[in-house]
Amino acid sequence: MNVHESEKIAGIFVELGYSSTDKVEEADLILFNTCCIRDTAEKHILGNIGDVKCLKKANPNLIVAVVGCMTQQKGMAENLKKKFPFISVVLGTDNLSELSSAIRSIEEKNKRFIADVHDDPNVDVGCALPIHRTSGTNAWVNIMYGCNNFCTYCIVPFVRGRERSRSPKDVLAEVRSLIAQGYPEITLLGQNVDSYRYENYDFSALLQEIAQIDGKFRLRFMTSHPKDFDSKVIDVIASCPNICNNIHLPVQSGSNRVLKLMNRRYTRERYLEIIDEIRGKLPGVGITSDIMTGFPTETDEDFADTVSLMERVRFSNAFTFVYSPRKGTVAAEMEQLPAKVKQDRITELVRIQNRISSELSNVYLGKTEEILTEDVSPKHEGCVCGRTESGRLVTYPGQADLVGKFVNVKIESARSSALFGRII
Repeated sequence: MNVHESEKIAGIFVELGYSSTDKVEEADLILFNTCCIRDTAEKHILGNIGDVKCLKKANPNLIVAVVGCMTQQKGMAENLKKKFPFISVVLGTDNLSELSSAIRSIEEKNKRFIADVHDDPNVDVGCALPIHRTSGTNAWVNIMYGCNNFCTYCIVPFVRGRERSRSPKDVLAEVRSLIAQGYPEITLLGQNVDSYRYENYDFSALLQEIAQIDGKFRLRFMTSHPKDFDSKVIDVIASCPNICNNIHLPVQSGSNRVLKLMNRRYTRERYLEIIDEIRGKLPGVGITSDIMTGFPTETDEDFADTVSLMERVRFSNAFTFVYSPRKGTVAAEMEQLPAKVKQDRITELVRIQNRISSELSNVYLGKTEEILTEDVSPKHEGCVCGRTESGRLVTYPGQADLVGKFVNVKIESARSSALFGRII
């Protein structure tokens, strides 16, 4: 989500006549696109903003802007102004469309500080912003914004607002344009794509209609929520060969007690039912997840339930992380666990997932997979890399002219979660 928003911001700057530079000391404008999902991310951003002070002193005309969900927190705009008086612009997530006029006002009228942060439930989610796409072979497409779930650990509903779905007409038009431009992979984005609703369209209907667009392309989506995941979505994937057999389904915890405290609104048993249905209808599917440990009051038994769920499901990959208290959320007021307990548990989760990912790699040995070449390999000279439709990274001999092309690769070896092969 943040990567795609950064592409929109870059598109605005290109229209304003700016170009990117790798040398920050030469910049005329520096923008921070922020994230506040975890406390560590916010602290990192604040540290980076502070580092700009010396650049502003050396170049008084430097424009410094801060946007994104961190600024949506109550009082944050004024706090930023007080702590970092050299900031020129602060905007929220719902008013990126005003970035261009804010920059122009500073350039032309020499204004020092412009702040406009609001949560507008009527904001036009169909508002078209210029996009300078930087994600290579993949093009991101927002189908909805916001979140209605209010998980007790999560700040997203407070900084991203309520759910708002784009019209199917707008989404389909954008996807058709991207395919016509030659993008071989489209990824649909939403905080919870399964709750997409627009008149008579639900997510499965939108997914099916996009998959029927002419052209050679792969279709992915993220992120799903187990409480809303629909059997119809599985059926659409099974019936449409261009929708990747790769589903990201965050479980967060394997303990029913913790899931209830998190306000996730599904049980361990329901989650496993969904997994069994997915695997029954989608052979070879890659299932990934988000798993949290260290949630307030999590006991050894709760943690053991999470471990046993990981062993039962055997995720292709899992993004494991330690719970981080966020001010204003329910969980931040709960009894917190010692840092040592959190660290020991996350170390164990990483170890388990690495083992499972390595074991699953052996399933691919000897198979031939269609790979979309995404980039030149940064680690292996004379090689390129891409992913199977199930999401596994594969490295194979080739040159840069293969990027963006589909090739058939025979998998010959595996190292941990990475696969290696050759084009046949």
